[in-house]
Amino acid sequence: MLSAIYPKLPMRDPSATKAWYTGQLSFEVSADYGDYLIIRKDEVEIHFFIFKELNPLDNYGQVYIRVSDIDKMYQDLVSHQVAIHPNGPLEDKMWGMREFALLDPDHNLLTFGQPID
Repeated sequence: MLSAIYPKLPMRDPSATKAWYTGQLSFEVSADYGDYLIIRKDEVEIHFFIFKELNPLDNYGQVYIRVSDIDKMYQDLVSHQVAIHPNGPLEDKMWGMREFALLDPDHNLLTFGQPID
């Protein structure tokens, strides 16, 4: 019966969140209600709620996104100077996934993964 999941992550500044996701990751804005933002790329949709008092260093927001061509995506991001998480470079994991990670402006952790063939 379940058909989809859309994570909800905190944001301090909707303009900064929108600019980072559209500029760095090429997401599109699906809806902008000021204190609530929805972005989309391909089949991935992420919702954001306002949390002005959020301390990014205390944020544990995380989302895992499966991708179909992780090597190309990683190289595109690196070539556009998108900051890769210092502990999250592209690598094969023992659980059978090839992954890398980024932090958005509010330190929501975005991990991208593809099964190792």
